[in-house]
Amino acid sequence: QVQLLESGGGLVQPGGSLSLSCLASGFTFRYYGMSWYRQSPGKERELVASMSRLGETTNYADSVKGRFTISRDNAKNTVYLRMNSLKPEDTAVYYCRAVITLDLYWGQGTQVTVSS
Repeated sequence: QVQLLESGGGLVQPGGSLSLSCLASGFTFRYYGMSWYRQSPGKERELVASMSRLGETTNYADSVKGRFTISRDNAKNTVYLRMNSLKPEDTAVYYCRAVITLDLYWGQGTQVTVSS
């Protein structure tokens, strides 16, 4: 079955950096685009970044452009999110998402907290 396992979250000070990873299994990873979403308490889940299956196309939320970078390693079935210049408003649970034949699959999420 499809599984998405995020890791790399934690507590970081404003201005700091974190790298998230999402290990995928149960499907042919290189065939599908991948996305990162986040959700803060009381807010809807929002798209952070997405990448096409071969990595040629990326898309970012305006709030993270220039600070976050999505990447993928198809040999390792893993998608990454590098987050620089973190702000308190980046605090959220970050989720990895795959869309496979119109079905949505989510990881369990990883908490990112930006605080001094």
